[in-house]
Amino acid sequence: MQIELALMSEQGGREYNEDACGHWHSERYLCCVLADGAGGHGGGDVASKLAVSHALQAYAARPAHDPQALHELLLDTNRALLAQREAQAHLRQMHSTVVVLSIDLQERHALWGHCGDSRLYAFRQGRLASRTRDHSLVQSLIDAGLLDEAGARVHPKRSELYSALGAEGHELHFSVLPEPWPLTGRDALMLCTDGLWEWLTDDEIATALTFAPGPQAWLNDLGQRVRLAAADKPNHDNYTALALWLGD
Repeated sequence: MQIELALMSEQGGREYNEDACGHWHSERYLCCVLADGAGGHGGGDVASKLAVSHALQAYAARPAHDPQALHELLLDTNRALLAQREAQAHLRQMHSTVVVLSIDLQERHALWGHCGDSRLYAFRQGRLASRTRDHSLVQSLIDAGLLDEAGARVHPKRSELYSALGAEGHELHFSVLPEPWPLTGRDALMLCTDGLWEWLTDDEIATALTFAPGPQAWLNDLGQRVRLAAADKPNHDNYTALALWLGD
């Protein structure tokens, strides 16, 4: 199985970029991590970078490719962020979303987990086959039938999260795929922050995928669509995505 990978991370209309992403691989495993930080005094930038670096280092030491191990990896990453907050008073308010994707290249299946409203999209034959559900206020309203996807994108509290790294106790929630997702030769996966998906519907993301000759072209198209959609919003959020195309 071959995998082609592409990255995009843009500052948007903000003074600095609080998103982070990265990947690691061995002969058997591939791990991708994406995070979107928040917090005063540069805390968001610290939180997202810490989440990505810690998760990748911990995964490299012991690949977490079963649901329980991935859940423990997310817990451990949260503990690392909490320790950093305690060590530096000016970082006490920092937190971060996170998405972790694990691929077993030998067994040809994927596993993912997340916290917050950064997402993972999985496409098969050009069609959306799976997508993570946000830990957010607007997602809870959608689940209750009180809001649709279009309304969620313009809701005044669309950035209010129910869970993120930096939370403790009952306020901390992770979602991990209950079992590995078999991969085929024509799958496409994308991890992205809310700065990307809040401007693009699932159909628009799929349409861009259909016409793209490769993963970097796909991300370039999505980035252009974000810039056009946010043209009248000069302070729009950072937007980051990591895309993977699979082939035989």
